Amino acid sequence: MNEIGHFIDGARVAGTSGRQADVFNPATGQVSARLSLASEAELQTAVDAAKAAQPKWAATNPQRRARVFIRYVELLNAHMDELAELLSAEHGKTVEDSKGDIIRGLEVCEFVIGIPHLIKGEFTEGAGPGIDMYSMRQPVGIGAGITPFNFPAMIPMWMFAPAIACGNAFILKPSERDPSVPMRLAELMMEAGLPKGILQVVNGDASAVEAILKHPDIGAVSFVGSTPIAAHVYAEATRHGKRAHTFGGAKNHMIIMPDADLDQAANALIGAGYGSAGERCMAISVAVPVGEKTADALVEKLIPKIEALKIGPYTDSAADYGPVVTKASQQKILGLIDKGVEEGAKLVVDGRGFKMQGYEDGFFVGSCLFDHVTPDMDIYKQEIFGPVLSVVRAKTYEDALDLPTRHEYGNGVAIFTRDGDAARDFAARVPVGMIGINVPIPTPLAYHSFGGWKRSSFGDLNQHGPDSIKFWTRTKTVTSRWPSGIKEGAEFSMPVMR
Repeated sequence: MNEIGHFIDGARVAGTSGRQADVFNPATGQVSARLSLASEAELQTAVDAAKAAQPKWAATNPQRRARVFIRYVELLNAHMDELAELLSAEHGKTVEDSKGDIIRGLEVCEFVIGIPHLIKGEFTEGAGPGIDMYSMRQPVGIGAGITPFNFPAMIPMWMFAPAIACGNAFILKPSERDPSVPMRLAELMMEAGLPKGILQVVNGDASAVEAILKHPDIGAVSFVGSTPIAAHVYAEATRHGKRAHTFGGAKNHMIIMPDADLDQAANALIGAGYGSAGERCMAISVAVPVGEKTADALVEKLIPKIEALKIGPYTDSAADYGPVVTKASQQKILGLIDKGVEEGAKLVVDGRGFKMQGYEDGFFVGSCLFDHVTPDMDIYKQEIFGPVLSVVRAKTYEDALDLPTRHEYGNGVAIFTRDGDAARDFAARVPVGMIGINVPIPTPLAYHSFGGWKRSSFGDLNQHGPDSIKFWTRTKTVTSRWPSGIKEGAEFSMPVMR
């Protein structure tokens, strides 16, 4: 049995806490590894290594820090197949989907190669008589990231790449469900030339999270997961004096206007709703056709496409999506589908009985489509995080706009239309953080920032892009005047630049 420990001070180390968790192959339902769960003492060992290494790394000029990421991007590309295989075996998503996971993280590593420019401060010559002013962006010191199971490569890189490029040391606490890729990412960073102690992986469960939140030497915390935990992590981190930004759940709507290309819209819904078994925070889980005629035509196009989806293990290159990550996830999804039927929604494609021949113990969920869903139903209110699409019919554009406006989550939303005025109005008015116009999954590229509104996000700064540089640094402003410009005698009035 494969035993997975931690990555501390530049090397893999065995766990010492005596506590372990099972890691599963979701396609077979079998245990594939045993993961050590860190104690506070093991976290302290990682913090000690980070404290020892970080000052020298912060003093390394940003161009040299950038060169580590140049080499890292090369290594990620060279090891793409290996990483995707590791990721798929523990997560369950298809190999091509896993490569997309890795590439979207790699793109943030490419972005931070520009850290010499990104971290520049500002300078004003002659701000007053003989006075110059300038600002510097300096690292916070030690940062930590707590990442979810659904993107075990992308989200860790979204966090540690900008943090490390800015001169911080970083402690990663990945999901205990698929830990192998984060461990391998850390090893490749060492191979790229990162000093030991700068990136460390501490595997663990809720107790490791709580230890991170209260540790006095960790200055900033980034988190992605469910909204209740995101709210808790933000509150606890800030209560302990840390900088924090945390990202929670989503219920992403796609508005389909009567003038939309319905073939394009249907294909977009299939990919965005069922890709990765719906286990994406940017998945479209609610389709909102405007008008009964639009709704009837859309559902008619969706049904055969959904029924034709091929579900299988990641080893099947023809599979559209694979299993969900755990047995508990599978049972939760099936329970919500049952609840939707009880509440009166019409289950027009029922995947509850799906069984994969030869993989009967795998955590598979068949594709489901609900029609005539209403906003008071649990399947509308809750994030299902599975291969389930709900159709909520809207009479008018204003009714459609009102749905994402009123929902507690505000992560992503899309509109499909040929009408530029409607698209511009929608983008301006909808209170959601990321908007797609004829784009179903509007995840920004690495040089823009990613983040939702409302209960999808806590904190003032988002992930990657310019916000990440601000988050992982602190601004220091210097006002300087040299002796030739200093007046004799004490000055008691408030200094002004006049």
